[in-house]
Amino acid sequence: MDPTPEPARTDYRALALQTRTEAVNGLSPGEARDAMAASIARIGAEVAAARRWVGPDLRLVVLPEYVLSGFPMGEPVERWRDMAALAPDGPEYSALAAVAAREGLFLSGNAYESDPHFPELYFQASFVIDPAGAVVLRYRRLHSLYSPTPYDVWDRYLDAYGMDAVLPVARTEIGALACIASEEILYPELARALALRGAEVFCHSTSEVTSPALTPKEIGRRARAVENLAYVVSANSGGLHGIPIPGDSTSGGSKVVDYEGRVLAEAGGGESIVAAAEIDLAALRRNRARPGMGNLPSRVKPALWAAEYARHDVERPNGLDGRAPDRAWFTERQRDSIDRLAGPR
Repeated sequence: MDPTPEPARTDYRALALQTRTEAVNGLSPGEARDAMAASIARIGAEVAAARRWVGPDLRLVVLPEYVLSGFPMGEPVERWRDMAALAPDGPEYSALAAVAAREGLFLSGNAYESDPHFPELYFQASFVIDPAGAVVLRYRRLHSLYSPTPYDVWDRYLDAYGMDAVLPVARTEIGALACIASEEILYPELARALALRGAEVFCHSTSEVTSPALTPKEIGRRARAVENLAYVVSANSGGLHGIPIPGDSTSGGSKVVDYEGRVLAEAGGGESIVAAAEIDLAALRRNRARPGMGNLPSRVKPALWAAEYARHDVERPNGLDGRAPDRAWFTERQRDSIDRLAGPR
């Protein structure tokens, strides 16, 4: 008689790897590519060490926002695309995939990314790579003050990819994963839409100022977890180097938050593997199936809010039409949105 197969495990460890960011601002495109390759090699060694430290049940590692490059500081879109944007089939993704495959875990992170459908632009992308080295999720950030987003080329983007690619959820052996980039943790609509699509664990790559006092993003992490009965694995930078901003301005506070808003683990300042904790999918799923006042997702009224949102004209889609914007374009777009918000209701 064949033995009864062991049931799939629904618990594992997740790590928000708080590693430093080496900015590529001021480098030539070739130098920038070399610097990003060096960062991937360093991160790969840190992931390997973290797996030995945390244990073999480490199945998910989340990296900070734009961890390979830092962020543009006045560079034109064309220059930043050429020096810092990863090609979806490029060597940087191949190197990251090799890390995930070698360590047998899911690797989530965030980078600037080029796109052959939009050669004049770049997008900021969050990703999940599985233990086989395949990119199983690619999410392009939708809210950004000074960078292009899919919403700026909305009709063309939907024609190329469809709505499921705009709000992707990856159903994996470690649960349904979704990505939220940095300040997007402050937009409840995004997390709610991903949760309605089944997301159980939000991979939150961020690079932010931390403080002993509650910051807006810290409130957002806990609120998004409670509102959606979801885990949040949030990785902040372990210092930002290579630009004039003081390095520890974005350091500390990486954490794992459970579906009731409890902080399970949190890192202090500097590079750290302290923000590691257990993800218990069985407990999360029991709570999502449990009637009661605390089951907020089951009490959502999408039709009500769809009708109300449709009444309002704020940031408009399709603002970019085959051209690379300068910083003044983004500033004027926000001013136009503020004017419309101030107008008649």
